[in-house]
Amino acid sequence: MTSSFPHAARGQVIGLLGGSFDPPHAGHVHITREALKRFGLDRVWWLVSPANPLKPHGPAPLADRLQAARAIMQHPRVAVTDIEAHLGTRYTAQTLDALRARYPHVHFVWLMGADNLAQFHHWQDWRGIMETTPVGVLARPGDRISARMSPAAKLYDFARLKGRRGLLLGRHGAPAWSFQNVPMRAVSSSAIRARGEWASGVTPPR
Repeated sequence: MTSSFPHAARGQVIGLLGGSFDPPHAGHVHITREALKRFGLDRVWWLVSPANPLKPHGPAPLADRLQAARAIMQHPRVAVTDIEAHLGTRYTAQTLDALRARYPHVHFVWLMGADNLAQFHHWQDWRGIMETTPVGVLARPGDRISARMSPAAKLYDFARLKGRRGLLLGRHGAPAWSFQNVPMRAVSSSAIRARGEWASGVTPPR
């Protein structure tokens, strides 16, 4: 499913995986499949962003990143979208507010890798995100310790759902978050770009 605003049934738990996906790669696919299993999600939506406000240089054209994402992420319960481009939002907190207004009867879970949790306190209105949206964190190689020692993890330690309680994440009122250690693939978008394997209009290898 590839529409900008996918259908969501009342009461569904939707995981949101946002990012520039510059380029999308097998690691994104892997954490998406793991998130579906680990957090009790009905669906996952990829939010391919127009630009990342924390990065100084712009990504490849949105149309190219969408095309590559749809080529590599093929799953009946995953939708690749350009929602943020249509909402006109720049920051995650804004996007979540807009989605809750558009889908008032849906439970959203924000998904991120452990590397993002380590620097989550730099995000705009990060506390507002934690207070309104359950967060599912998936470990990446080398990021476990820094993530668990991060300001966000320490401040919201009381709200952490450990182990299999993560399956209840989407049904749990915020603040709530779950950190799941999963076998990860040591691949990153920056490494792919550095090797010259990603260019406009080129789909990265699986």
